[in-house]
This record gives sequence, C-alpha cells and structure tokens, in this order.
Amino acid sequence: MSGARPEQAILSKDTDLSKTNETRKVIENMIDGLNDHRIVDIDEFFSESFRWMGNTGCGTKEGIREFQENWQKPFQAAFSNKVCIDEARLYMGEWAAAFGRQEAIHSGIFMGIKPENKKIQIRYMDFWKVENGKIVDNWVMVDFPNVLAQLGVDVFNGHGWEAYDSKEETSSEIRRN
Repeated sequence: MSGARPEQAILSKDTDLSKTNETRKVIENMIDGLNDHRIVDIDEFFSESFRWMGNTGCGTKEGIREFQENWQKPFQAAFSNKVCIDEARLYMGEWAAAFGRQEAIHSGIFMGIKPENKKIQIRYMDFWKVENGKIVDNWVMVDFPNVLAQLGVDVFNGHGWEAYDSKEETSSEIRRN
C-alpha cells in the first residue's frame, strides 16, 4: 500500500498503562460472576450504559438491562451448565481481551433448534474497555456457525472455506508452546 495510511488503533492509543491491574481485577471478577450465572447483580462489573457489540447473529445491546434481558437470559435459557473457559487473556491499561470457549448443554431453543441436551462448545473472543472500575464497552465475536454445525446445521451450505484447509484443526488440537 503506497501513500497515506489510515490511522490505526485509535481507540487504544492513549490507554493509561497504570490501570492494567485494575482492569485485570474487573475482568477476572466478571468472568467469575458469569460462571456463577449471575444476572440480577451483574452491574457490579458493567456500567449502566455499557455497550455490548456482537457479530451478526448476536446483535448489539445498549445498556446493562438490554444485555441482561436480550443476551444473558436467552443465552442461559438455551444453554445450561455453562462454563466459560478463557484460553488466553491480555491486559493493557484500560483494555483487556480474551478468547476461549464455553462448554454447555443445549437445553433450550437456540435459533429455532429444539433442545438436544447435547454438550457443545461455544467459541468466542472478547475485547473490553474498563473505566472507573466498570466495563463500558465489550466487542464480542461468538462463533455461532460452529455452534450450529454441532447441532447439525451448516449455515454455509457446504461452501465454507474449510474446503481449502489441508486439515481441519480444532482449538483442542492446537499445540501449546
């Protein structure tokens, strides 16, 4: 690419690195709260007006109440015995990121699919912005196509780019160095 370049990392360029430990504490406590299936008092970790911005199929939730009503409750209704397992976490000032999986039982209707009581994995990536001890923004990628594949639905109708892979590799097969 020649010529002018677009400005990069505009949201995190001025992060206050002295806030890293505070951010770590908020995120670690919030993950524990989610694993305890807390809904009513989850605002301990999230600001009242926080934004949850998900990929297609997940939607965007504005504010803690919308997050509780339009994400947490339907998610817990569809998937019971859910446990969040972050495989990696990164912290930098007011910013944190993680990727991992949730292990759960498909025990309620999910995207029109009746419960199969089957154990599934739900892979995700999260990026959080923490201000004044609370999460104000949460960018989320939840791998719903993979969840649907585990339930027998191919959203790509056989045209997924896994066809280009030399070998399909799952997160459990990735070597840890």
